[in-house]
Amino acid sequence: MSNDIGVAVIGAGMAGRAHAHGYRSAGTVFSAGLPPVRLVSVADINEDLARDTARRYGFERHDTSWEAIVKADDIDVVSVVVANHLHREIVTELAAAGKHVLCEKPLAPTAADARAMTDAVEAAGIVARVGFTFRRAPGISAVREQLRSGELGRPLYISGQYWTDYGADPQAPMSWRYRGEPGSGALADLGSHLTDVAEFLLGPVESVHGAALTTVVTDRPLPLGHVVGHAHVEVGDEREAVGNDDWASFSARFADGATGDLSVSRIAYGHPNTLKFEVFCERGALAFDVSRPGEFDIASGGLPGASNGFRRVIVGVEHPYIAGGMAMDATGVGFGHNDSFVYQARAFLDEIAGLDELPRNASFAEGLHNLLVQEAVVSSATHSTRTPVRA
Repeated sequence: MSNDIGVAVIGAGMAGRAHAHGYRSAGTVFSAGLPPVRLVSVADINEDLARDTARRYGFERHDTSWEAIVKADDIDVVSVVVANHLHREIVTELAAAGKHVLCEKPLAPTAADARAMTDAVEAAGIVARVGFTFRRAPGISAVREQLRSGELGRPLYISGQYWTDYGADPQAPMSWRYRGEPGSGALADLGSHLTDVAEFLLGPVESVHGAALTTVVTDRPLPLGHVVGHAHVEVGDEREAVGNDDWASFSARFADGATGDLSVSRIAYGHPNTLKFEVFCERGALAFDVSRPGEFDIASGGLPGASNGFRRVIVGVEHPYIAGGMAMDATGVGFGHNDSFVYQARAFLDEIAGLDELPRNASFAEGLHNLLVQEAVVSSATHSTRTPVRA
């Protein structure tokens, strides 16, 4: 790698644009120690989309295949932001070419694929990370700090939900998101994030039970054009069966003894993007809602009963994600999920450059563990028995 860092993004859809924006803005936040970043290429099989995303975010060129990124000698760092079933082949080839990889979640379709990818990046000696962006929300980071301080005592239980409605319309076009085996739907797409947040706060999940996977919209119309993200496009009369889950829920036991209940959905009407949780401890509780990502709520002892209860905390300028991470780094100015992609890109580039200002992104080992939890959920949902309630 030369003195600067050449960057590419494979996948020019909704999340791919967020990665492109993150790289473009990475040098504008935190310290001035990052080497120059060259925005080299955006690749997508849809050339119009690749061209437009490259133009919007200032990349030098666009490509129409991921193979072109693998072969390019002016690219050092690559984000992989494509359908999950493509991750293994692309990441393995990028690793063999010596390119550092930031792969979107979930790391792979199966734990076996994730193991092969982990072996490949370790053998290549590259930096390889997984894109769990919610770790970068100031509110979630501050909740983690509260839990680690021990002031509220031992964590006992977490209740978490990640509800969206991008699939609530039965006329939403068929795409790769709706194909695949049970567990590859809402559980993979949204449950991967929620599980990572729960483990980020409480440590590794040890076991799961009581899982349920439900498909409500059983078939969808085939699109007449290219589907980008969750967008609606013109559809035809032909429909295809949906193979995976619209809802997923399960109970978890963490290695330290805490328990939890997690629920995700892509058809939760009225919830475009609702990730929230409550953590109950021995001497208090903490809550977070992604609609206010720079805040959290806390309940603890020490106040008169008449005024005790949950209290709103706006994460202050002393927190590193506010100080130096925002153009206007003042308490209460506001933080959004797009900022998380900037912080994620900056942490990834810092690690490659040998800097140590920000916490690292999730490792491939953590991405593999995330998939092991998902597979345990599928197993629980598949093999559990139902006992009817009788009068």
